[in-house]
Formats: sequence, structure tokens, C-alpha cells
Amino acid sequence: MKNSLIILAFFSIGVLAGVFNFLPGFIVQNDYSMYALYALMFLVGISIGADKNSWKVIKQMNVKILLVPVGVVVGTLGGTALTGLILSDLSIKESMAVGAGFGYYSLSSIFITQIHGETLGVIALLSNILREIFTLLATPLLVVYFGKLAGIASGGATSMDTTMPVIVKYSGKEWGVIAIFSGVVLTIIVPFLVSFILEIL
Repeated sequence: MKNSLIILAFFSIGVLAGVFNFLPGFIVQNDYSMYALYALMFLVGISIGADKNSWKVIKQMNVKILLVPVGVVVGTLGGTALTGLILSDLSIKESMAVGAGFGYYSLSSIFITQIHGETLGVIALLSNILREIFTLLATPLLVVYFGKLAGIASGGATSMDTTMPVIVKYSGKEWGVIAIFSGVVLTIIVPFLVSFILEIL
């Protein structure tokens, strides 16, 4: 929750600084988000590569564990496609691209902004922040009513980091391994899936 609120606070400060012209001209006139994206991708690569436990889990677990991230992808894209049919302001493709962030708001929103524009990027940022906050708050109820995998599915890519503590607390420590695996897989496919949906579909 704390990390999500910090991100939301920085985003809000950025919006206010842009609206009220508090920033130097060179920052407003030049687009530095792509450089931030390069740095972010580098840091994500370091994070995944340095996590030895993640690689051990991938080697040790049964093939059935693949069904967890696959289920998250199918469920998320199916739900967001349905949302695109209901909402007149977003197309099915745009809704699916937002959902393809799987809670990874920082990375997905930058990709979407670069490919499609700032409006959809902001929607992706807020939508994926809300997904993380919902998981942090609702996992106790999700586990009771939908089973021990519910928190992992709800957390999406964040199940390997920020939502991991609440998942382990209410699902059990043994489910933490599955949460890490699912989160790693979803984190890796976010940039590829977002790009595929917006540029190829």
C-alpha cells in the first residue's frame, strides 16, 4: 500500500507541476520518458537475473505451475475485452492493452504512452495501481471465497514483490513459490504483450 501511494503521489505532483508550469522549459519541451523506460528495463533485468530463487522455482516446479500465469493472462485479457465492449470510450484493443500491464503500472504505462499516447498511458497507470491496491486490501476475502490462488491471480505481476506478503499471509508460505513464478512470468511478458496488442492486433 505504501509503495502504491508513493507512486500515486509522485504522479500527482508531476501532473500539478505540468499544469501550473513549475518545471523548467527544457523538461517540458523534451520527452525523457523513453530514457526512463530504458533505465527501467535495465533494472528489471537485473532484478530478475539476480533473484536465484526465481530460477530455482522454475526448474523445480511441475509443468502444471504454468497454468497459473496462463490463467491470469486469459482471465485478465478476457475481462478487459468485455470491458472494452461495455465502455464506449475505450476500444477492445485499448482495454486489453491496459489489462496487459497485470498490475505492473510503471512499466506498462510508459510503454502504452510511447505507443498509443498519454491518455491511455494515464488510464493504464491508474488501473494497474488500483489492481495492486485491491489485491493488498481484498486478498483475505478472495482467499476465503475463491481459493488460495485468488490472491496470486489478482496481484498479477506484483505477486512476486509488493503483494507477496499479503498472499503468503493468507494463502500460506507454500504458495509463495507459485506467486514468485507467476509474477516473474507476467513481468517478463508485459512489454511484449502490450506491444503486440497495440501494434499488431
